[in-house]
Amino acid sequence: MPEPATPPPSKEREPLSPDTSRAHSEAGSRVDATEVTATLEATPAARARAHAAAAEAAQLFAALAADEGALDAIAAAGELLARCLERGDKVLACGNGGSMSDAIHLAEELTGRFRADRRALAAIALSDPGHLTCVGNDLGYDAVFSRGVEALGRTGDVLVAFTTSGTSANVLHAARTARSAGLDVVAITGRHGTPVAATATVTVVTPGGAWADRVQEMHTLVLHTLIEIVEASLGLSAGS
Repeated sequence: MPEPATPPPSKEREPLSPDTSRAHSEAGSRVDATEVTATLEATPAARARAHAAAAEAAQLFAALAADEGALDAIAAAGELLARCLERGDKVLACGNGGSMSDAIHLAEELTGRFRADRRALAAIALSDPGHLTCVGNDLGYDAVFSRGVEALGRTGDVLVAFTTSGTSANVLHAARTARSAGLDVVAITGRHGTPVAATATVTVVTPGGAWADRVQEMHTLVLHTLIEIVEASLGLSAGS
């Protein structure tokens, strides 16, 4: 009987040591950067736009850092969320477009993980496509968030309402429904004196700027700061 064929050598590689792996990674990064530099030369116009965008954003963030009223509101909102979660209640969040992304972002940072491992915290973004399309089709788009608050909100919960203009009708309806049901409302907006501010328990107003996207960039900082305050207040972070 013939001898069985010798199996081919294994193609598995020996695991790289941490130092070797890092060196390979750094080398690959240098090659990629070189290739990009060689093939993608930025035009002066694009470069100028990139500088202008960064400068505008930096100016607005500096304005927020100097705005004691806005910072006090962020602190108050964070402590309101912390007390809600400490009681075992939950956070709801809503918004349109980019502000919906902010609402989802806030909820996942609470239910999932921020900077370090800790227990899950109760939060729901009112973003379910089935709910939104059902209510939008049958009851009208202005009711998509208020209907979610009516279904899921309970006395003691907090609704975080993101609206750069402060005038979005569906967000305003949700805020009013929340207050009627015994929820607190944190409004995060980019303008003073808006209808949603008149309804909210706490209103965070970031510097406006010319465009909503700049406001949303600051709202990302706000929601991350809220998470920091919540975790520190509940003793769930290294910095608490």
